[in-house]
Amino acid sequence: MNLQIAKWGNSLALRIPAEYVRRIGVKEGDHVQVDLTIDGGLSIRASKWNRAAFARELETTREAMPISQPVTEELRRGARY
Repeated sequence: MNLQIAKWGNSLALRIPAEYVRRIGVKEGDHVQVDLTIDGGLSIRASKWNRAAFARELETTREAMPISQPVTEELRRGARY
């Protein structure tokens, strides 16, 4: 996704799309951890990871894509433990 940098006072700002904000569970006023990656990129993470919110998101996703019993059994037969 390409985002545009905008002027905000004497600084520059990057707007984070609502879908990303929802998925990482941050809101206005929250703090984030920003790091430079070795290839010159930015890594932005919520300072506090909300495990309960992530579990709810995972459950919603799981319900949207149910795995049928035959597929589960097929995966188990091919799995290496």
